[in-house]
Amino acid sequence: MSKFIVKHHKFILILAIILIIPALIGMLSTRVNYDMLTYLPDSMETVQGQNELIESFGKGGFSMIITEGLTDQEESALESSLRDVDHVSTVLGLGALNKANLPTELLPDTLYDTFKHDDESLIAVFFDTSTSADETLDAVGEIRQVLNGRAYVSGMSAFAADLRNLAEEQEIIYVIIAVVLALIIMLVFLDNWLAPFLFLASIGIMILINLGTNFVFGEISYITKALSAILQLAVTMDYSIFLWHSYRERLSISHDPSKSMEQAIKDTLSSVIGSSATTIAGFLALCFMTFALGLDLGLVMAKGVLLGVIGSITILPAFILACHKFITKLDHRALMPSFHKISDAIVKFFPALLIIFVAIIPPAFIGYQKTNENVYYEISQSLPDDMEFAIGGRKLREDFGLANVHMILSDSSLPAADIRAMTNALQNVSGVKSVLNLESLTPNDTPLEILPESLTSNLKNDKWELTLIISEYKTASDEIAIQIDEINQIIKSYDSTSLLVGESSSTQDMINLTAVDFQIVNSISIVAIFIIIAIVTSSFSLPFILIAVIESAIFINLGLPYFTGDQLSFITPICISTIQLGATVDYAILLTTRYKRERLSGKDKKTSATIAIRTSAPSIIVSGLGLFVATFGVAIFSTIDMISSMCMLMARGAIISMLAVIFALPSLLIFADPLIIRTTKNMKKLTKKGTK
Repeated sequence: MSKFIVKHHKFILILAIILIIPALIGMLSTRVNYDMLTYLPDSMETVQGQNELIESFGKGGFSMIITEGLTDQEESALESSLRDVDHVSTVLGLGALNKANLPTELLPDTLYDTFKHDDESLIAVFFDTSTSADETLDAVGEIRQVLNGRAYVSGMSAFAADLRNLAEEQEIIYVIIAVVLALIIMLVFLDNWLAPFLFLASIGIMILINLGTNFVFGEISYITKALSAILQLAVTMDYSIFLWHSYRERLSISHDPSKSMEQAIKDTLSSVIGSSATTIAGFLALCFMTFALGLDLGLVMAKGVLLGVIGSITILPAFILACHKFITKLDHRALMPSFHKISDAIVKFFPALLIIFVAIIPPAFIGYQKTNENVYYEISQSLPDDMEFAIGGRKLREDFGLANVHMILSDSSLPAADIRAMTNALQNVSGVKSVLNLESLTPNDTPLEILPESLTSNLKNDKWELTLIISEYKTASDEIAIQIDEINQIIKSYDSTSLLVGESSSTQDMINLTAVDFQIVNSISIVAIFIIIAIVTSSFSLPFILIAVIESAIFINLGLPYFTGDQLSFITPICISTIQLGATVDYAILLTTRYKRERLSGKDKKTSATIAIRTSAPSIIVSGLGLFVATFGVAIFSTIDMISSMCMLMARGAIISMLAVIFALPSLLIFADPLIIRTTKNMKKLTKKGTK
């Protein structure tokens, strides 16, 4: 294979450049999903209710509009304009109630107060497409044009529209930041001015292919789109560096570029199989999340790592061979310090370093266990407070006492008396501001038949009757969780088939799911990576040692927010625990492999550890700094907190893992050397020689 690649490197280069075209087409054709709640399993009642709502009533997403200082005539005219917007199925406000010949003085006070506050009025707009469908987001944009600054739009659809606009504006900047900072690191720490640009070119092509092949999934989440290019660049840069170092080493001996590259491809493939396997396993572990965002991110990133390996042994060699004449003229001295004194000090003071490392673990683990106390589940919290939807949301809460809207689908054949009784019970639930359905619009003795069909068809059909509940409690709060339980108990007592739909109930399902997902994903990633390390090192004890070091680094990384009081998005701890393990355990494998090689050559454990540090630390530092700069820059720039917090923890995790491997792992290897010898293939012979 290596001979084929070298012989046909020009063809490979041309093919790679040609593949950019379909990759770009595929990338542009892949839909981006901006709604986290769509990743809930179809078996959830909230998801089933949402589907029924669209199917039976043509109502999917919805937004709340707050108007100021409009007369009744202006309000009615505005509602009429809103009905003309594509994919708006229902507009419900005081204007609609007036058109239904329901004088506002006959409406219950709580219901009137829901729609009116001083000179402000509230209009509920329902769309015939789902919350974050492209049609819905476009409709929100058109509604804002119709309003022309005269009103505020809030709700999950407005949030998704603002999120889409912000993400599309910032995503290209994320990539530019990551590329520039990664380029600086490589220019400083590598020994050639041109090589870093060739690395970025080959990695960039594979990133485009990865993003283009996402077309087969139909859509990807905005988090996956924002992070996949950055992570693929940071993680797969190592493979390019492996090939470069091997090629330069072989070239210094043979002086034949083709033969040197053939051997370098072999060396690289054998070196990166183990490290890439652990990284892929870490990402694939995310696929076992019940919350399907993990499947989305896991598949895309695992595919990206695999493509990165392929690119490092095909496209990069082709670039290097094609530019060989230029490369030789652009060498420079790498600014990597000598690690002789550091390695000597680490080995000399290994007992103290081991004690410090062990002492750090308990408080870090305590913070790690309490991570969930510092996470937020309110998805809209991930955007800046000055976004238009956020301003509208604050006015809803402050002026109307409206923080949430629950929707109930109940059997349309239920007697009106039961619906009225259920409505009264719901009205008495703590935090419920008002309840809106057909029965609440008419006095007890008034037949529903007097209501116009234009109104009744929006709230009742042959299968379901729709009830809206206005809640004062915020999404993902303890109060809303209790309220949801009480509402469910009430509606199920009248109709066991009833369904509760809305942002808050879906978020509550997400909270319950992800709490379990965290444990499952973490366990699967540890077991999978344990097996891979055991195979790579031919040892039973080394996987325990290596995973212990990286897991301790993860404890420190995820434990810090508890002590600093920083809040994280709910998805961050789940992803970071697997990404940091999969992406940085390579550092531990690299150092341990060299330690094992030196021990097998007959050197004592301290000498082996010293050599392992000196030879491995430069690669570990370049790799760790590469991951750090690629993610840290994005963390500082991004105003989308889900992306910013995840990148910040990945950046910090890279540094913590790097330091743990360089300073703590050698101490553990020296301390556990007798156990390692007895539980590692081909090392038992060292006990017979008495090598210490």
